[in-house]
Amino acid sequence: MKTRILGTGSFLPPGVVTNNDLGRMMDTSDEWIVQRTGIRERRWVEGATTTTDLALEAARRALESADVAAGELDMIIFATLSPDHEFPGAGCFLQAKLGVSGIPALDVRQQCTGFLHGLSIADHFIRAGTYKKILLVGAEIHSKGLDKTTRGREISVLFGDGAGAVVLGAHEGREGILTTHLHADGRFARELWVKAPTQAVSGERINAEMLAAGEHYPQMNGRMVFVNAVKKMPEALKEALDAAGATVNDVDLFVLHQANTRISEMVCSQLQIPREKFFSTIEKYGNTTAATIPIGLDEAVRSGRIKPGMLVATAAFGSGFTWASALVRW
Repeated sequence: MKTRILGTGSFLPPGVVTNNDLGRMMDTSDEWIVQRTGIRERRWVEGATTTTDLALEAARRALESADVAAGELDMIIFATLSPDHEFPGAGCFLQAKLGVSGIPALDVRQQCTGFLHGLSIADHFIRAGTYKKILLVGAEIHSKGLDKTTRGREISVLFGDGAGAVVLGAHEGREGILTTHLHADGRFARELWVKAPTQAVSGERINAEMLAAGEHYPQMNGRMVFVNAVKKMPEALKEALDAAGATVNDVDLFVLHQANTRISEMVCSQLQIPREKFFSTIEKYGNTTAATIPIGLDEAVRSGRIKPGMLVATAAFGSGFTWASALVRW
């Protein structure tokens, strides 16, 4: 018995924000951003749109693709670092919007590797026979939590909003999730994080001084992230390939998390992955953290880059530090 991806879906908000648009908000330029990141534009929400609003649209499309009714779901797993509210979890808000009360709704807070953590959790539940059909969503709204001034430009130019989803089900056959691998090293937790609100102070979790210092915005040691990402992602991919008795040549398509084009290029170079086997969305969507891989999978399926029987490899690296990989026979 394996866990198979029965359907995929994604949703991007309509608002396109180009690098030139950012240049009117902060001291940056299209040339500067493209050279360092490969990103040309991203999608940002408008008004009171929430993360679960994006997730709902992606989920509906995934359910339609899988020909599964929402009422057939046994569980919802929601990967995000940007929930609608601090609590309860985004999975519960999505559950209410889908109208499927009673089933478990689990949030996963693993940032860029959140979708792969969710995939591994769902795989184990289905293989164990606990649940038969699971909706896994990765969704983010970064635009409402970025420092859109020159002070925050190194991070703010990277991130976009969006959602991706898959419906997973039990399957007897060669198709399905072959292997998943999860890792973390909390020694580097402060190299990519949001410092506040925090319990690590006396008094209130957030105050005027923290806000003035921008501690509620993401902070990143870019060099440390880059060095570790280009080391850990190839290791994770090789781990998955070795576990399945496969090689790079056996893989039909690599759908990796994309935070920076240079990271992706380094990963591909180390493993000698041909450019035509690498599927990219970063140039038009930026880094959508937990949503990046499911958006990529959905676009690859709908464009014909992923077809039944293909071997698909995926990996991610992100805050925590965390890194993960998976190998799927479509």
